[in-house]
Amino acid sequence: MPQGIHTIELNLPIQSVWEFVSVMENWIPLVPGYISHEIINDRQSTWTFTTDIGILKKKIHLQVDITKWVEPTLVKFNLTGINENFSGEGYFKAQELGKQHTKMTGFIEITAKGVKAPVINPVLKNYVPEMTTDLVEAIANRMNEIASSTSTRK
Repeated sequence: MPQGIHTIELNLPIQSVWEFVSVMENWIPLVPGYISHEIINDRQSTWTFTTDIGILKKKIHLQVDITKWVEPTLVKFNLTGINENFSGEGYFKAQELGKQHTKMTGFIEITAKGVKAPVINPVLKNYVPEMTTDLVEAIANRMNEIASSTSTRK
């Protein structure tokens, strides 16, 4: 099963991390290749993004269902392909290391199914870890930008 995990330490309180990742609209646009999204309700959305994996460049439509929120430490979700036969899951976990210091971990697992699976899954084994790292780093950078702009306004 192709999967990626990436951990980063932030000089932010755990509550700031929670306030960002608990709102899907904050981080959906940071998904590599993002095109658009639609919020269906507070636990479900659809995403459209392009992916460039090896020789394949595709537009992917994905349904994302939040399966668990545990404030302030965990957001879990399931992924279901709308235009491609794949499924997966992921999470963002936060661990307080101090009042102004939090460790955030992002995890994504995606598995292709059907007749194309034997060809696509080996490619995903390289792509998913890179995509996970890029997403977690983008989220961290965005949270730092927000914290920086908030502190300069005070």
